[in-house]
Amino acid sequence: MSSLAINPMPEVVRRLEDVEQIELTPWQDVVHATDTYMVLRSACERWSKRVALRLLLDGSACAPTRDVRYSELLEGIHRTANALHRLGVTPGVPVAILLPNLIEGHLALWGAEAAGIASPINPMLESSYVARICEETGAKVVIALGPTTEGGIWEKAVDVADRLPRIETILQVDPTAAMGRRTGSGGHIPRGKRPSRPGVQVLDFHDALAESDGTRLISGRRFTPAEPCAYFHTGGTTGYPKVAVHSHLNEAVMAWVLQRIDDRRNVMLAGLPLFHVNGAMVTGLGALHSGSEIVMLTAGGYRTPGLLDAFWEIANRFGATTFSAVPTILAALLSRPLPAHGIPTLRHVLCGAAPLPSQVAHEFEKLTGVRIHEGYGLTEGSCVSTVNPPQATPKAGTVGIRIPYQELKLFKLCADGRPAELAEAGTTGVIGIRGPNVFPGYLREADNRGIWIEGGWFNTGDLGRLDADGSLTLCGRAKDLIIRGGHNIDPSMIEDTIAAHPDVAMVAAVGQPDTHAGELPVAFAVLRPGAQACSETLMAYARERIPERAAVPVRIEIMPALPLTAVGKVSKPDLRLLTIEHVIQAALAEHGMSDARVKARHCPERGAVADISGPVASREAAMALVARYPVIPAWQEQ
Repeated sequence: MSSLAINPMPEVVRRLEDVEQIELTPWQDVVHATDTYMVLRSACERWSKRVALRLLLDGSACAPTRDVRYSELLEGIHRTANALHRLGVTPGVPVAILLPNLIEGHLALWGAEAAGIASPINPMLESSYVARICEETGAKVVIALGPTTEGGIWEKAVDVADRLPRIETILQVDPTAAMGRRTGSGGHIPRGKRPSRPGVQVLDFHDALAESDGTRLISGRRFTPAEPCAYFHTGGTTGYPKVAVHSHLNEAVMAWVLQRIDDRRNVMLAGLPLFHVNGAMVTGLGALHSGSEIVMLTAGGYRTPGLLDAFWEIANRFGATTFSAVPTILAALLSRPLPAHGIPTLRHVLCGAAPLPSQVAHEFEKLTGVRIHEGYGLTEGSCVSTVNPPQATPKAGTVGIRIPYQELKLFKLCADGRPAELAEAGTTGVIGIRGPNVFPGYLREADNRGIWIEGGWFNTGDLGRLDADGSLTLCGRAKDLIIRGGHNIDPSMIEDTIAAHPDVAMVAAVGQPDTHAGELPVAFAVLRPGAQACSETLMAYARERIPERAAVPVRIEIMPALPLTAVGKVSKPDLRLLTIEHVIQAALAEHGMSDARVKARHCPERGAVADISGPVASREAAMALVARYPVIPAWQEQ
């Protein structure tokens, strides 16, 4: 009898032992599709008659939908890839994608990966930031949404084309056609502003697809696993964004892993944007790989007015089994009552991108009867690195176990702040990951300095602790990124802007905990001797000059001096503790507990802890209130 018969590979991951059992077989023997085109083609051919994508056309529960079956999806991918090929997109040539969540977003993403390299970009960024990303990637073609009354995506695309000589073509996605309402075929003239730079052609996206072959890739391309398929920019508001390279193998392995995590066919509500790796992988490639139905929650996703009010009715209408969200969305849903008979089809909810407050998890599960399965991942790991498996009971307070074929270890920080040797069992360390899902590096070579730990481990910059059963607990971030509703904000951009004010000597920006957004940016400033600027003056200065609204601080506090480390660096952990004290003290006062006091501290094993003291009668209410924030509450007797 063969060893394979004695120890068969588990059908689905429920515990670390399942991961280890799977890994007895090399990934090369089980991951048969090593490029995203083959992943999608296989799925579309296998489930050709199933609905792959449903686009909800507005945020109401009874809104019409635009539906695409798997066979139609494959045809659209072929047409998109072939249209791009005719425009000169070949392997290694990037295509910038400036689209909200539309059917065309999927066609652009997967069609660009089949023809060249997809570069999805947050369309809410200022045009100067979009241009920096396009310049960094070397995009030749831009796919952008045409003129609308809601936003200026088209105008940004035109501005970028005028700035960058390399861009030769803009493909305009007609909003009317994207909603399934355009009449007639062929000969459509793109609307709106045109580039002033000679030599840039503007074409109708839909006409370009109609003129292309939908049965095959006319390029005859043969994919190799290590070829780059996508460029994802990390951080939405940085002054000089990093561009993470994904290989075909990275994304194909991630699709295979996601099916091993949950092998059931799902009806998945998708509200996260496709320019984000979670939207592209968890509610994109991974879901399609398993033959699931993806219900796209309008072009604007969770941001669409009225959508969250109708969310539970929408879930019932489509028989949703799962959805993926960030903690702010789950917190917002707590105030929306369930339908009379609940959501009987809902099996589990996936949560990531930012720490989930324990009180939000408790109240959500109490409201819905559905458990939240937290996970941890990053763009550089192709989305998911650890997860509480959906077909097992999640371990509260942890982000689960590592995924198959991706190793995860904790490293001790040296005196110079860099990770080197392995951390001792049960202690906190910097998280390092290694495996076929881990990216090859950033596009700009300068960004690759210091990101690798000896042995090929990627230094995530995040701190964690591993339990005996392999569950990972996050203990803070070595990185200084501020995460506002899952949106990464580089504090240096805030700091550089405010520091340019003539009255400012020093400035530091950190994240302040918030029950809705997870974190909000705040800044601490030290004035030059004799300067008279006040907080309101600096706030007005910041609002006028910071190009991304999400990065504008909610408050600026003027201090006589910033806290410093022993070597003279600004101690941002100390500043974060001050923000915790500020926001929780204000919340206690707002809820009639002005006599309670809060003192924040950092616990190496647990992260940020808020010590609460006051009248014993206030204990239960105060602790419940503090638990809504991503900090650990602790009661201290007076």
